[in-house]
Amino acid sequence: MAVPKRKVSKARRDKRRSQVWKLSAPAFSRCPQCGELKLPHRVCGNCGYYKGKEVIASKEA
Repeated sequence: MAVPKRKVSKARRDKRRSQVWKLSAPAFSRCPQCGELKLPHRVCGNCGYYKGKEVIASKEA
């Protein structure tokens, strides 16, 4: 059975483990209809449009 020849230092171990926990912020895009920030590939929460078509009827009208 393979056995490590030397002890792995805490710094080396923690550097390796820290890569798992990196998170990136979600990317936002502007809605072409109203200009509001929204998540990509989602219906705009402000105007209810997706890809130039009204998907959700707005409450204003």
